Amino acid sequence: MISDLRILFVADLNAYSKGMGRVRALQDLDVPITALSHTATGGAESGFASITMVDRILWKLGVQRDKAGINRRLLDAAKEVGPHIIWIEKGNMIRPSALRALRRIAPDALLVSYAEDDMFLAHNRTRAYVKGLSCYDCVFTTKAPNVGPSELPALGARRVIAVDKSYDPHVHFPVGVSEADVERYGADVGFVGTFEAARARSLSYLAENGIAVRVWGNGWEAWAARPPGLIIEDRAVVNTEHDLAYTKSLCATRINLGFLRKLNRDTQTDRTMEIPACGAFMLAERSDDHLRLFEEGHEAAFFGSDDELLEKVRYYLGHEDERAAIARAGRQKCLDAGYSETERMRGMIDQCRA
Repeated sequence: MISDLRILFVADLNAYSKGMGRVRALQDLDVPITALSHTATGGAESGFASITMVDRILWKLGVQRDKAGINRRLLDAAKEVGPHIIWIEKGNMIRPSALRALRRIAPDALLVSYAEDDMFLAHNRTRAYVKGLSCYDCVFTTKAPNVGPSELPALGARRVIAVDKSYDPHVHFPVGVSEADVERYGADVGFVGTFEAARARSLSYLAENGIAVRVWGNGWEAWAARPPGLIIEDRAVVNTEHDLAYTKSLCATRINLGFLRKLNRDTQTDRTMEIPACGAFMLAERSDDHLRLFEEGHEAAFFGSDDELLEKVRYYLGHEDERAAIARAGRQKCLDAGYSETERMRGMIDQCRA
């Protein structure tokens, strides 16, 4: 049984992180878990820990500093816990020597890697990550191309498994929003995500055609050519222990846009699951994954061009009942299909042990 396992879990465990969602999932499954954060505490305004100029320079050289002392703490914890599974998320700062030492300390433990970024792309990984890849018994990725023989296996991964994104039922659910919440977070059309040129062009197209869009995320402050009609918040909106700001923003917005990030070869994103799970309406870029995960026109709406995006925005702004019905069906699909972190973790643990 899963509840008989001891898991040593290493990830970014800031309150806003996806890693915390998976910790909660394991707790829901009654799994004895020892959780260590490999990332320093960051502010809710940015949605990530602070990055210094030294960090940026080292990253260009393929190095991420171990500022949390996780290599030492990981080995100490393994000696104390005697884990059955050692779960490391991304782990760009984990040294190959530490992974080899884990083999000696816990020879029967499964060493598992999980990453939501496209780790085949050089801008997402460090030299330590690549050198340590062969140490893992199982590598989980949310990027299906990573499974191909010319990608992570070519870098040394011995077993690569692709999984879908998921949502955290503890923070992604329908919430009532007050007039103040709508004023603070809401919009007719909204987007939450990092700046990318393709996204900026699509948003500009909407604004040029009279659609006001509210945008939350990092990197937008450098966009000098933004047209009137776009509300650029120039900051992330994230859930914290004290305020479900991100969830409120989705629930307070009539149409939530879902753009795929071309830089990371996205076919689905965090928003793919989180928007419907919150009972909010999603209008996302059409992809094979999106069509597989949600029935078009019934559980979510999709677009394949800026013209279609504009057409769908105008249509659904004018059809309140239909939009609300799609949002409800999307929420139900998340529940019925097992898209939660809890079910995803249960499945991944079963897969890595098979």
